[in-house]
This record gives sequence, structure tokens and C-alpha cells, in this order.
Amino acid sequence: MITYEELFIGGEWTTPSSTELLDIRSPHDNAVIGRAAQALPADVDRAVAAARKAFDEGPWPHTSPAERIAVVRKLAGLREKRAEEIAALISAENGSALWFTKAGQPGLTRQANAYLKAAGEFGWEETLAPSDPAAPFRSVVRREAIGVVAAIIPWNSPFSSASAKIIPALLAGNTVVLKVSPENTLSMNLLAELLAEAGLPEGVISVLPADRETSEYLVKHSGVDKIAFTGSTRAGRRIASLAGEQLKRVSLELGGKSAMIILPDADLGAAIQGVKFGSLLNNAESCIAQTRILAPRSRYEEVVAGLKELVESLGVGDPADDRTFIGPMIRPGQQQRVLDYIRLGVEEGARLVTGGPEVPAGLEKGNYVTPTLFADVDNSMRIAQEEIFGPVLVVIAYDDEADAVRIANDSEYGLSGGVWSADPAHALAVARRVRTGTITVNGAPIGFDGPFGGFKASGLGREYGTVGLGTYTEYKTITVPEAK
Repeated sequence: MITYEELFIGGEWTTPSSTELLDIRSPHDNAVIGRAAQALPADVDRAVAAARKAFDEGPWPHTSPAERIAVVRKLAGLREKRAEEIAALISAENGSALWFTKAGQPGLTRQANAYLKAAGEFGWEETLAPSDPAAPFRSVVRREAIGVVAAIIPWNSPFSSASAKIIPALLAGNTVVLKVSPENTLSMNLLAELLAEAGLPEGVISVLPADRETSEYLVKHSGVDKIAFTGSTRAGRRIASLAGEQLKRVSLELGGKSAMIILPDADLGAAIQGVKFGSLLNNAESCIAQTRILAPRSRYEEVVAGLKELVESLGVGDPADDRTFIGPMIRPGQQQRVLDYIRLGVEEGARLVTGGPEVPAGLEKGNYVTPTLFADVDNSMRIAQEEIFGPVLVVIAYDDEADAVRIANDSEYGLSGGVWSADPAHALAVARRVRTGTITVNGAPIGFDGPFGGFKASGLGREYGTVGLGTYTEYKTITVPEAK
């Protein structure tokens, strides 16, 4: 069993304000797999004070981009060396299939490399010629660090979410307080160990596992200049309102209820596989999961039959077993939430094709849910409009292409989506009409060079690449007179 009695504050392991340790439990059988200290407001005060001092008085914001790139590159290398350990810890904490957490490690490398490339090409300082050639001045435009960043991440993909925020924040010269979910304390404390090795100056970064109340204390803290949040839309709205009161910079990557449009000419076998990997990876505890499947009426029952076969073929069980595709939900409360939505779908009149609210036999000790498929779903039903965050798919019929686009857009969310067609150019044309921040054609993977984020209630701002790096900077314009 892993035990952490200290908190990582300002680059050092320190005694927490409370000696009480939280039991970290396996979602597979709810056995205790670790114990760890949790942050309270007093610890937030210390972390923010350290970050504030490091930004206002320390060397980090004044280092060159090349120096910051070197530190982040070292951090990425340290992570790669412990990739197997990281994958195992995330699987043990989250219940994600171990093969999936292992397969995700190269993605973390690509994510870091995209930010490093962006930082190397970024316009940190540019001189602009005046639009009037006779003007007796020129403008020097700088991109400078914002200050102290409160980065708040969810539990479902901790290393990816953490990297998406701390890497660009550090590359831009900010200092960071990373607030992580209690469920991820073990893996995120491993990240803290890597940060300690990377060579960051004192105070530049802290990693605090904490509950929602302490998270809100961090958001409201007067020493914080920017909030970068990934999580539910409900929490995002609360954070945005608090940030607005203090005019803090804020970026929000929030929930989704993404649609996958299967066009009439699509290769159905490929599209069904696309559902497997685009809708159900990571136990479908994913904001980008495409859980609304839009099928043409001409092939509707064929799509439903194919999805039924897929869903019933998925291995459910111990995440450490290579045969497992769907592991347990992160915690009992999330399991109950998903089961309640399945019951709601039946009450709403949807056709239960396979699955249901019964926990899989032999897995009662864990937080398991039977993968479930609903057909004859109207897009107005709650199971089609609300983010379930679990392995529940709904199939919605559409009449024609315009109807498919209308249904896809009939959502408060706009984070992800997909289009399948035998004609990729046609699929691209349809994708352009869907109001969502990221959309894939025929299952193409999401890259890290382009911006990632959401329309509508799916968030504000963007992550990844040059655009994501830019959200951690402020513009400064210096007007300089021309020499006479």
C-alpha cells in the first residue's frame, strides 16, 4: 500500500495542516490501495503564497523561453521513464483498463511535444511596423506570463488533464497551483515527484489533492490570477461566476454530449468499431465520448443490431485483466448515477436493447455497470441531452442529412463529435456544419497541435498547441519612438 503523509507545496514535500489521511480505494473491489494527505484552505494559502512569491520575486517568469523549454523537456523525459508505473497507478485508482492506460502513455509524449514545438515557434516578442509609414513610432508586442495559475483537473484522465495545463502554464513563465481530485492522489503525487526532479525554482509549482470546498477556496483566492479548469459544466458555471467577480482570467473545458453521425453510405463495420473507441474508451468516463449515435432511418435497425453485438461483446471486469474493455466506475456515487440514468431511460420510453440497471454478476463488490444500449430514443429525452459519464449509448434516427445536423446541434453542449461516410470529403462538409469544438471524420484521432475546447456550454477558451499556449499569456504593447 502506498502512503503519502506530506503535501507537495512550492516544490517541497511539507507537513500538511491536517494529519488525517484519506483512504484511496480501488473501484474494482473498494479495497484500500493507498492513504494520503489532503489539502485544506490553510495549505492552499501556503501554496498560493509560494507561487505568488516565485512569480513576483523569483527568476522563473524572467527566464528565456529556451530555458523553460529545457525544463519542460526534462519533465517529459522523466515521465516517459516511469510510464509503466504511471499507467498502473491510474488504472488502480480510476478502474480504467490497464491496456488503455498503457496505450495512452505515448499520447502524453505527443501532447508535450506539441506544446514544446509551439513554445519554440511562439511569437514571444514582435515588432510591428506602423500602418502609417510616416508615424514616428513602432510597437513592440510582447506575450508575458499572467501570474499565478490555479489549474483544477478532474479524475477521469489525470495525467493528460494535468499536462494540458501545467505544461503551457510553465512554458509561458507562470507559477502554478495544481488542484487534483482526491481519487487521483497517488498518481498525481507521482507527478509531483517528477516535478521535484525537473529543476523548477522554489515555489513555482504545488500539487494539492483536495475536495470541492477547498477547490472553491482556491478559485476565490486573491493571490490567483488565472483559473484553468476541466470538469463538469455545472462546476464551470460556478467558477466562471466567481472569476467574473474578480476579473480573473479563466479557461474552462467542460462537459459534452457528443453526436456521432453515421451517414447512409458509411462502412457500418468501421463505424461500429468507431463507436467502440470513440464512445466507450476509458469506461465512457470521458467528456469527448460520442454517446449519441445518429443513424439514418434506412439503416436504423442494422445500426442497432451492430451496436448490440458490439456492446454485448465488451469484456467487463478487473481493469488489470487484458480481456477487460469496460472497468468499474470511479466511485460508488458515479456507479449509482449511471444506474439511475439507465432506469430513467426506461421510464422515458426508450427501447432497452441490451444491458440495464443490474450490476454484472460476480462484480458486486466493485463499482460496475453493465454496458447499456438504448434505441428508439428521441433527442429531447434526458438520456440524450444530459452527460451520463458512463457506458450508456443512445441511438437516434434521422430522416436526411439536414435532420442529422439539426439533431447533432440540438444540445447545450458542443465539445466533440464524429461523422462516418464512404466519402471523406462529404463527411468533412457535414462536419463543418456541426457546432462543436472538435469533430473527427471516420475515426481520425484528435491531435495536439490544433486547439481543443468547446462551443456553448462545453467551455471557454482552448487547449493544445500554439492557441493553448497563448491562453497562459497576456499581451503587452510597448510604443517606442523612432530614432531621429
